[in-house]
Amino acid sequence: MPIKSILIIRCGALGDLVYATSVIDALKLEFGDETIIDFVCTPGSGTLFNGDNRVNKVFSLKHKKIPILFSSQKKEIIKYSKQKPYDILINFEYGKQFVSLVNAVDANQKIKASDTKIPKNLTHMVDITKEIFKPIIGDEVFNKSFPKLIGTSKDEVLKKYNLPNKYLIISPSNSHQKRNILNYRAWENESWKELIQKLQDEIQVVIIGNKGEDEFFNKLTPYPDGVIDLVAKTPLIDLIGVIDSACGLVATDTGTAHIASAVNTEVFALIGPTPADVTGPYQSPENKVHIISSDQDCSPCYKTDVMKNCKDNICMKEISSDKVYNIIKSANLL
Repeated sequence: MPIKSILIIRCGALGDLVYATSVIDALKLEFGDETIIDFVCTPGSGTLFNGDNRVNKVFSLKHKKIPILFSSQKKEIIKYSKQKPYDILINFEYGKQFVSLVNAVDANQKIKASDTKIPKNLTHMVDITKEIFKPIIGDEVFNKSFPKLIGTSKDEVLKKYNLPNKYLIISPSNSHQKRNILNYRAWENESWKELIQKLQDEIQVVIIGNKGEDEFFNKLTPYPDGVIDLVAKTPLIDLIGVIDSACGLVATDTGTAHIASAVNTEVFALIGPTPADVTGPYQSPENKVHIISSDQDCSPCYKTDVMKNCKDNICMKEISSDKVYNIIKSANLL
């Protein structure tokens, strides 16, 4: 079988790109390990592949709506495809802003999300994503294709960040922290502080977060003695390794929870307004995902009038630190 070259377009948020990684091993298993896989994604999310030798080339596309005529990044992708035409292009994007780019890229076969009929019984975005590339993958390979990430090795991250062999990660922030609205996905700061204290008494706790989130994390400090603070200290490739090496991760509905599920680290996801069965961390046969909620009648409400009119965020406030601690303890991680 001749070596195939495949271009994949996925330019959403970090979680969206994690969902799309389910295609990588599927393509390698179906067409051979030498299959060349290139990605088009946003600059920040694209660093997800910095340590992934399964991916050949990453094209950054910062401004998706700019016409080809005025986009040097789109021109670069098209030029590259003219020099080395792709066997297959897979476009996971539904937006109209990608139509001209998909049409211009030189590829023998083009698979588009917009052409895919999704069965009504599929709800999670991973399963929907998989349905898009299903036509070119055999059933046996398809059934064992799940999101997977590769980061810095365990030995390297343990040494680099002076981590013990067993630790639990707390990832309290999310991408909505900087928005000038109520952060509907956020858990109470006092609840985070209570949980961190309870856990640190029994297991090494590691705190992770992004650069530029000082205002949020300052509200959680000072941390209890012994807590390891890695906020803004790990590039994404190292962060993947740090999460991969942990025994578990506690987070709200955010990118780190998706990373954890993709490296088979046990996930404890505090979820209120968002639909866990659609966009929550993905449960596969190879990982463990605990969805922790307060089971409000109004949840999920994401992007509805209920959420827009919500002033109290009770679905997250009503999750107690005791409840989260007891679920972690019952998982035998402490």
